[in-house]
Amino acid sequence: MKKTWFALFVLITVNVLGQDIEGQVFPTDDSVIQNMWEEGMEGGSQVVDLAQALLDSIGPRLMGSPGFDAAGDWLISNYTAWGIDAEKQVYGTWTGWERGYTHLDLVAPRQRTLEGMILAWSPGTDGPIEGEVIVPPLFTNSDEFEAWLPEVDGRIVAISLAEPTCREDQSWLDHATPESFQEMNNARDEARQAFSMSTRAMGPGAPERIADAGAIAVLTGRWSAGWGVDKIFSSPTAGIPGVHLSCEDYGLVARLAEREQSPRIRIDAQAEFFGEVPAFNVVGTIPGTELPNEYVLLSAHLDSWDGASGATDNGTGTIMMLEAMRILKATYPNPRRTIMVGHWGGEEQGLIGSTAFAADNAEVVDGLQAAFNQDNGTWRIDYIRMQGFTGAGAHFGRWFSKIPVEITGHIELDIPGIPETGGSDHMSFICKPAPGFRLQSNYPDYRQYTWHTNRDTFDKIVFADLRNNATLAAMLAYQASEDPERVSSETRVLPRDPRGQPGRWPQCRPPRRSPGG
Repeated sequence: MKKTWFALFVLITVNVLGQDIEGQVFPTDDSVIQNMWEEGMEGGSQVVDLAQALLDSIGPRLMGSPGFDAAGDWLISNYTAWGIDAEKQVYGTWTGWERGYTHLDLVAPRQRTLEGMILAWSPGTDGPIEGEVIVPPLFTNSDEFEAWLPEVDGRIVAISLAEPTCREDQSWLDHATPESFQEMNNARDEARQAFSMSTRAMGPGAPERIADAGAIAVLTGRWSAGWGVDKIFSSPTAGIPGVHLSCEDYGLVARLAEREQSPRIRIDAQAEFFGEVPAFNVVGTIPGTELPNEYVLLSAHLDSWDGASGATDNGTGTIMMLEAMRILKATYPNPRRTIMVGHWGGEEQGLIGSTAFAADNAEVVDGLQAAFNQDNGTWRIDYIRMQGFTGAGAHFGRWFSKIPVEITGHIELDIPGIPETGGSDHMSFICKPAPGFRLQSNYPDYRQYTWHTNRDTFDKIVFADLRNNATLAAMLAYQASEDPERVSSETRVLPRDPRGQPGRWPQCRPPRRSPGG
């Protein structure tokens, strides 16, 4: 059952005391709420300066990179300046790696500088290398793949499917005839099916087999189905460079190779490995005065992929919780319950940091009043699922009744909801089960254009919404801290799955402490 706050309002008895401060009408005379509004939504907000420093100056925060380490130091420096205790909590190790520049040039049959970069944890080239690009044929069985492998020696191998178009579908729908769009779509589906069958025929570990057979680099392309955006993940090869090309340039090179026009590429890429380095979370704390062993937790992952700046995944979540803690310290410095913030490492590798925190801090999990996690881009929070915790809706109703409607009026609550099965760091607490909630923003635009892409940069942030979200997080943390009742960890009976089997609550996984597990 989904309810907007307006629908839920009629079910909750509230004492509405309109207070007008600089034009803002508050639903309560609570001075803390009023001060939070002024600090977070008016002239006190620091989200622009904080985001610019993190995203432009420090930049991406790949797990194990110097950028991730620097971001942790930067967080602690800010918290210390605000009088908030914060520390790096080490839980294991990860592969230390730093990217340098990547220069990619098509040198034959014509000259063109290509758009792309080496992928995460790829080796560099130790100076420029140059080679002919070839595209594997479509294989029907592993014997054909084995017979072809000697051809890769000394060459650069393009191992992804070249997209037939890098024009987003909406453009086709808006401007093409239905027949031409259908023709393109059919051809694309056929190409994807044939490529998938060939990949299965090659078997697992094919990129490393290609490297072992003497290839000097592999090229990949992973289009994000929008103008100029590509997914940037980790290298498929450990011993030779794994290089990503944009959708357009990958298609160019692949077409040249398929038509035997002998494309040659020069690659000059820098990268440095540092062995295994400490893996950590940054945890900040404002101690509780009455119930110090009960906890309200603000949650967001600090790490990112490094195809761009990691702005909306998850720089916005990081800044949101950082700013919320600043607001809390300025307006509510002596909370009833302890308020903590977790900036997690290793979320992109499987919720590693938050899983380790939950395993290593049983007292926080046992005393958890609520965890509020944010991890999906810019735009205002517009959806909160109760995750199957049966009593959570009443608490949110009371909390929302005291927050200005400018923040709450567009938020949809899913009561009682069902628990998610993955996604982000709130799952590390839900599985216990302990009350964890995702403060969710609009998803489709984020998924297509900034999630794990080469375009996830500072300019994509909507700062009015980021101010809104940080203020919401501070107000929720305040009210969860002051609530006279604990949020129950009782869970609903889950509906049966599509196969008719009884629903099963998400299960916790052992924390991963190193690259090898």
